Amino acid sequence: MTPITEVEGRRLALSNLDKVLYPATGTTKGEVLHYYAVTAADALLAHLHNRPVSFLRYPDGPDGQRFFTKNPPPGTPSWVRIAEVPRHAAQQNRQVVVQDLASLMWAANLVVEFHTPQWQADAPGIADRMVFDLDPGAPATVVECCRVALWLRERLAADGLPAYGKTSGSKGLHLLVPLEPAPADRVAAYAKRLAVEAERDLPDLVVHRMTRALRPGKVFVDFSQNAAAKTTATPYTLRAGAEPTASAPVTWAEIEDCRTPAELAFLAADMAGRLERYGDLLGPLLDPDRARPLPAAP
Repeated sequence: MTPITEVEGRRLALSNLDKVLYPATGTTKGEVLHYYAVTAADALLAHLHNRPVSFLRYPDGPDGQRFFTKNPPPGTPSWVRIAEVPRHAAQQNRQVVVQDLASLMWAANLVVEFHTPQWQADAPGIADRMVFDLDPGAPATVVECCRVALWLRERLAADGLPAYGKTSGSKGLHLLVPLEPAPADRVAAYAKRLAVEAERDLPDLVVHRMTRALRPGKVFVDFSQNAAAKTTATPYTLRAGAEPTASAPVTWAEIEDCRTPAELAFLAADMAGRLERYGDLLGPLLDPDRARPLPAAP
């Protein structure tokens, strides 16, 4: 029998709590739900707030079927917020916005990764943050991503822009920059310009094009996730990998000191201690006073 629980006055059916989702660690669905409800809820909800969510679903664990969905899943409760998001001039797209703990637990029960755009639901396509997705091509690892992140930090600082880091929860690193609202196409163009500069200055380390043949041993600086239609793994979401890795905020000291990939690999079980020690390292992204204007095009 599926247990029914009440979250903030909403009745939820939480299913298959003993099901092992991550065989490598024996992590069950119940433990995943506990992570979202107890460990990550406050910080994660702050970063999900007012942003349409795309879900990567993996209901049978990382070795089972995986599929992306932007539309509200069948059976979405009436009390879950739905935003009308322009897909193009003639069509609106409907997407979930996870605004509260009840909505978070309903979504987590579906077994999902949370992915969000760089803009908010009431200003579609107007970015209030910029992202660089640093993706290593083997044999490069997150260690090489850290070297690129340090270059980008200095380059962004030269334009008056602060940057904050998090692991992708997979094999790479994300840099996030709080911005005064700007059209997504302008943000993407600026990010591309810096990716090209990084490749010019670090030719043995960086590539700015997605072409697979160019990427072995280098870090792909993916600027494309700034496009209005793209999304990025939300801070604190768990990923559909062999282990329950989290997309974890990290300090610049950790990036500077990283010498092995294991140093920047964090599991769900690590996150309570990190949040207790550091708080939300990406909190500045939520502070309008930290936002800076996008530099003008040259």
